[in-house]
Amino acid sequence: MAKPDLRARARELRVAGRSYDEIVTELGVSKSSVSLWVRDLPKPQRTAERMREIAEARWAPYRATREAERLDARQKAAGEIGAMTDRELFLVGVGLYWSEGTKSKPHRPRERVAFINSDPDMICLYLRWLALLGVKRERLRFFVMIHENADVAAAERFWAELVGVEVGALGKTTLKKHNAKTVRKNVGEHYRGCLIVHVLDSADLYRRIEGWWCGIVFSACATDQQNRT
Repeated sequence: MAKPDLRARARELRVAGRSYDEIVTELGVSKSSVSLWVRDLPKPQRTAERMREIAEARWAPYRATREAERLDARQKAAGEIGAMTDRELFLVGVGLYWSEGTKSKPHRPRERVAFINSDPDMICLYLRWLALLGVKRERLRFFVMIHENADVAAAERFWAELVGVEVGALGKTTLKKHNAKTVRKNVGEHYRGCLIVHVLDSADLYRRIEGWWCGIVFSACATDQQNRT
């Protein structure tokens, strides 16, 4: 590119709000040349949008590297698991339920098995665990819980397909009131609310889950105590 063309392009970029360094990078000329060509132009006032563009350009390579490292670490860690035995799935399921499932409280004794989560993978793992325990599908009831201003119909279709039932087989959807003052992050096309999975006639199963959890805690803590001594 001839010098006059370079000068003209440099001036266009400067008017567009580009810094000296950005112009130098794009045109491949010296900074002293850029300074000479555009020194009569006023210093550009950067808008908020332009500042975001600059920040994104600066951090994009770092984010890309970090994302690649994250995916690599996740893939390697996933490979460390391998095939799970039924006992491993059983223990994982007990911990999963005691973390995310409903539990009886002294102020509200209620022995029933119910699980709620927004993560489809968690739901799939939980259903696989129930199957391992011998819980028949006809004992399961599914309900969607979602904010009223979301795409309720799409969420119902998503969850119904995930668990393998017709939309009409879902229980009545619970709509959560929208608070305009609350800044929610779980919005957009990927927001599908939560799925609640109830097990009918589950008092005995609940007591067994509670006992299994107590056994896991006792065994783990006893092993830890032995290691200390």
